Amino acid sequence: MVVGQSPEVDLVCRARDGDAEAFGDLVRIYHKRAVSLAFRLLGNSADAADVSQDAFLRAFCSLPQLEDASRFGGWLMRVVANLSLNYRRSRASRSAGSLDDGSELWADARRPATRRNVSASGEAEALPDELHDAVSAALERLPEGQRLSLILFSVEGVPQREVADILECSVELVKWNVFQARKKLAAMLKDHL
Repeated sequence: MVVGQSPEVDLVCRARDGDAEAFGDLVRIYHKRAVSLAFRLLGNSADAADVSQDAFLRAFCSLPQLEDASRFGGWLMRVVANLSLNYRRSRASRSAGSLDDGSELWADARRPATRRNVSASGEAEALPDELHDAVSAALERLPEGQRLSLILFSVEGVPQREVADILECSVELVKWNVFQARKKLAAMLKDHL
């Protein structure tokens, strides 16, 4: 390890040099975050686990192309987000009109008494089941760009520049989408606030 280099950067450098154990440590560090992001974008825990696993495999294979080891976390989340978006689009085209998909969309999210979710202000907070269901339904009614911008930026904490890269748009559009999403959520959830 280079003096002054973070342990995570050391792991990335070792993994880039072919150290599978170092990459395993990175998987342990980022697994929960990757699955969480995929779940928020897909709404299904099994799909989120599959997409996350695929993202780690792709990251391992593409690691030599990562120029700045300190940017591994953001880069990995972009891989997870892009795979989730592609999966969501392919799932939508495969099951257009299917009622089965919608009935299980948030079934896994209803287990605990409280959930962490995004409020109308965009802040992550613990929610009772009834409010969680209302917020989840409201999020699903947002246009895709607004929903994704809000989830990535406000819930997952991905910087706006990286959200713009993931969504292949400008930072200004990300800001506008987040603003509009918060405004629409506030209107849709006014009876719950």
